[in-house]
Amino acid sequence: MPAALRARSWMGTDIEFSRKLAQRGWLGLTIPQTHAGAGLDFFARFVLSEELLVAGAPVAAHWIADRQSAPLIMRYGTPAQQDFYVPRICRAEAFFCIGMSEPNSGSDLASIRTRAQRTDRGWVLNGSKIWTTNAHHCHYMIALVRTSGQSSDRHEGLSQLIVDLSKPGVRIRPITDLAGDAHFNEVFFDQVELDEAALIGQEGQGWEQCTAELAFERSGPERIYSSMALLQGWARALKTQDCQDREALALLGRLVAQMSTLRGMSMAVTEQLVAGKSPVVEASVLKDFGTEFEQTVICDIAQWLSANPDFEVSDDLLQAMAYLEQMGATFSLRGGTREILRGIIARGLALR
Repeated sequence: MPAALRARSWMGTDIEFSRKLAQRGWLGLTIPQTHAGAGLDFFARFVLSEELLVAGAPVAAHWIADRQSAPLIMRYGTPAQQDFYVPRICRAEAFFCIGMSEPNSGSDLASIRTRAQRTDRGWVLNGSKIWTTNAHHCHYMIALVRTSGQSSDRHEGLSQLIVDLSKPGVRIRPITDLAGDAHFNEVFFDQVELDEAALIGQEGQGWEQCTAELAFERSGPERIYSSMALLQGWARALKTQDCQDREALALLGRLVAQMSTLRGMSMAVTEQLVAGKSPVVEASVLKDFGTEFEQTVICDIAQWLSANPDFEVSDDLLQAMAYLEQMGATFSLRGGTREILRGIIARGLALR
């Protein structure tokens, strides 16, 4: 597969590919067999995820549902929610997106204003979400919304609801990025009626649940390998041309050493998930260092190539470089900005 396509990997959507993975039993690895999963642990999912990402497989369709929506529902959802949604996720019949960020709120999730009001039949939802990855290809959203109080109440009064994106009043507007892809979306809710059963867990427990969900999101190997196609392609080009440039070899060694260290950190976080813990601080550390590494790979290789114009670079590698240079800035935004992550880390270390 060309490097320019492999660079998209977990931002690339191929629904049929996701369904073929499901047919092999490769979705829902951590889900109990009673709910159509494989009944394995998070290490099994780590190994499979790593292989898919390094190969550049287009996994975006199922990624969020498999990584965090199904585990969240299994942890906090009702038996009816578990029976309905989780087997469909494992069969690649239900794709989920994340409904956290909102316009004018930045990464301050506690200030969200999207509101769900109780009715005799359930809930009425109004508001909007932004940067909702892959929403235009998804069936459902797990939305963090305010069910009581005001934005000034911060963590109090927040709840999580499962929103059927096919319902009347839901409007999805894709956002075209610099690379010409429509990966992120805005999602608008106008008097969307939801059943009482849309609520996950307890009303007002949304912040705790959201924090646990983010630990799933930030702990995986996708926070390390977004620039893998470029690093692999450049390393192969160095080998093919028998490059003996000491600066290039030192840079390659440094990047591989950093990646190896981050992989060890990711496996340590996975070990905590296997133990049933919610490694919020540890996952935040991994995500912060991981996305910084992904951006460093792009910058350092680009600088070396510009300083060595006689080095032969294939069109495919240049296209991968161009794509990653356009998208690299988003690596430290998705999954929580650097500033928010460092605030979480500081609180976890009792520094603030």
